[in-house]
Amino acid sequence: MIKSKFSIKDLENLSGIKSHTIRIWEKRYNLLEPDRTETNIRTYDLSALRKILNVSYLKNAGIKISTIASLTGSDIENQVRNLAIRNNKNDHAIQELKLAMVNFDQTMFSRVYDSVLQEVGFTGVFYDLFIPFLEELGFLWQSKTINIAHEHFISHLIKQKVLINLEKVQYRSKNDSDSVYVLFLPENEMHDLGLLFLNYELLKRGHKTIYLGASMILDDLPFFKNKGVNPTYITYVTVQPVEKELPSFLKKFNRKVNRDSDIELWILGQMAQKIKSEQLSDNHKVFKGISDVINNIPQLVEA
Repeated sequence: MIKSKFSIKDLENLSGIKSHTIRIWEKRYNLLEPDRTETNIRTYDLSALRKILNVSYLKNAGIKISTIASLTGSDIENQVRNLAIRNNKNDHAIQELKLAMVNFDQTMFSRVYDSVLQEVGFTGVFYDLFIPFLEELGFLWQSKTINIAHEHFISHLIKQKVLINLEKVQYRSKNDSDSVYVLFLPENEMHDLGLLFLNYELLKRGHKTIYLGASMILDDLPFFKNKGVNPTYITYVTVQPVEKELPSFLKKFNRKVNRDSDIELWILGQMAQKIKSEQLSDNHKVFKGISDVINNIPQLVEA
């Protein structure tokens, strides 16, 4: 079901404007006109959400709230549109993605995506739009502003775009070396958007990859060492293994896969940043993000 009513806390989480500030603006400028429940709790509709997102964008652009409040709703939208054209469009595009998500609006998602794609290309879309949006998505999920249906809806649309672009580079000619990057997610890890995009970036640059995807058991990975290739394993840990299980995961990789062969395991993702240096073996490398990985490998073809 489309979410059509929002609490003031929802507006705070989605716009970044504190609930207390929203109340002050309502009282001083009549900025929003919330409905009230029988117990006098404020509720807001989609038009109010759109307005507060636009107000947030203008406020972050340096326009005084008194000036914004004097504008009509259509004038606010025109101001936002003009600023987005002249300046960095990413902040506004992220706000639009939020609206598309809460309203389950695939058409709006496509419009935002196509607009940014024309400006910066797909790699730019992922770094400038999808990554910051997904970071906010995690917070919105934790704060219960959105539910699992919203997360699945928007994640699926983003994944579609990654897969479409992956198809375009899938059959590019690869280098002649025996080096191959084996991309996998640990057991019970299902968040594959980052790993999929890394696969895209590697293929685009002419590297050979084997993409295994989500929830791989380490026992099945040694197979590739015996196939006449020189594998480098790359994994992306978002929620699994949890922090206390990371040391045993690294030891198990060395016991099951490495076996004194100096096979490297590259680790990135949110949980990877929690790994302590003393827990790493010489064949383990932790990366801050996708761009960090890309900057540490040779570019074989024009990106």
